[in-house]
Amino acid sequence: MIGERLRIARRKSGLSLRDLADRMGGQITHAAIGKYERGEMEPSSTVLIALAKTLSVSLEFLAAPMDVRLGTLEFRKKSGTSAQDRAVVEALVLEHVERYLMIEEILDLDSSTWKAPFRPKIVRSFEDAERIAKEARGEWNLGNDPLSDITELLEERGIKVMVLPLPESVSGLTCLVERPDQLAVPVIVVNKAFNLERRRFTLLHELGHRLMRVEGVDEEKSAHRFASAFLMPADHLKETVGRHRHGFGFSELVATKHLYGVAATALLMRFRDLGIISQEQLGSYFQTTARHWRKDEPRPLDPNLGIEQPQRFKRLCYRALAEQMITVPKAAELLQEPVAVIAKEMRGDDPPEDRCQ
Repeated sequence: MIGERLRIARRKSGLSLRDLADRMGGQITHAAIGKYERGEMEPSSTVLIALAKTLSVSLEFLAAPMDVRLGTLEFRKKSGTSAQDRAVVEALVLEHVERYLMIEEILDLDSSTWKAPFRPKIVRSFEDAERIAKEARGEWNLGNDPLSDITELLEERGIKVMVLPLPESVSGLTCLVERPDQLAVPVIVVNKAFNLERRRFTLLHELGHRLMRVEGVDEEKSAHRFASAFLMPADHLKETVGRHRHGFGFSELVATKHLYGVAATALLMRFRDLGIISQEQLGSYFQTTARHWRKDEPRPLDPNLGIEQPQRFKRLCYRALAEQMITVPKAAELLQEPVAVIAKEMRGDDPPEDRCQ
């Protein structure tokens, strides 16, 4: 319905009803926009065109039926997020997931189904979280080796991953998108402003929330333990650095954090959890070598590595375009890129001038 889509587009733009009315130069009142959103009035074609232009969305988007609904957004950190922040994030998630599901439907793919390794399991201790992470890797046949791209791993198993500009206080969030007569689609959103190490950890932290039902222990710490165990399997880590250590040099710590793609502080905490170092040694590191690592990641992963960027949706759009199942303008709408960019991507680099003669 137009009302629901109008509300999504307005929230995505971060505008209040009054803000939108002001942007439209008084063409309509904020009260009228509110009635459109509630379904109490229908905008004229002229007003609908003006709304689409002001909100930078297509007429097709505003007029199409709304087939998906968003479940409760489960923010990893709830403090510091305003109602406006949540409204913007909700709109961004819904709009993106709807485009994602559309291209899967066009290609007749069933990959929108969440391929969970198992039903959520009860966690009553941090050791349970450790065990469940190991079982999840086993069910997905991942072995014990370090994982190069968590985003790709999750997307291939039906989780929609989004990288969005979230409030600074929020590392990530998870939610379910509901569809008529179909299974819900899990979505994990991570903060675009954070480094690759933190985003990788957050993705698996949120996966932990999907796979665990925590009873009697701290839920956030349990999800942390799950993420650490998934990224740094105990057997592999102990084989790599040893079962017990008296100390580590800076170069070895940096090389090891790069091997697993984790933050240096997460690596030290994992050493402590597995008994490789003691609690006293951990405290000593945070007072000396690692005293600034919580704010300044030592030798961070290179953001140009090409990992942890959601790519599947883009690949599917170009696949549908190559198969002539969608047009260039439709691909541009789905990918939210100019038509000229889509055309250039399809043909590669601009052809030499002599080919045009």
